[in-house]
Amino acid sequence: MLSLESFLLSETDEKGFIRYANDEFCEISGFSLEELIGKPHNIVRSPDMPKAAFEDLWKTVKSGKPWKGFVKNNTKSGDYYWVFATVFPFNSCDGSKGYLSCRRAASRSEIEKYENIYKNMR
Repeated sequence: MLSLESFLLSETDEKGFIRYANDEFCEISGFSLEELIGKPHNIVRSPDMPKAAFEDLWKTVKSGKPWKGFVKNNTKSGDYYWVFATVFPFNSCDGSKGYLSCRRAASRSEIEKYENIYKNMR
């Protein structure tokens, strides 16, 4: 279960395919690391998320800037969880580009606020 102490971390390549996920991300999402590696990060994307939020994310990180925002994700079992995410573009040691996503649990008031904002974005 996602708690206020949870810290979810994942790394993707330039196209959004997962290269790494920490144990907490695996536990919360319900996917094993083996199930996640090589899959698109949107494997956990909730259909309730407006496309505009992810268009903004990609536009921001592709310009070399970090993106911050609230995201509703689905678990493997079909449940969902809300996080505040910060996505950082970076160059890996091997010279490849990628993105590092750090996430914490969203508070009840943050969830309520962004549920309403995202409903109006559709």
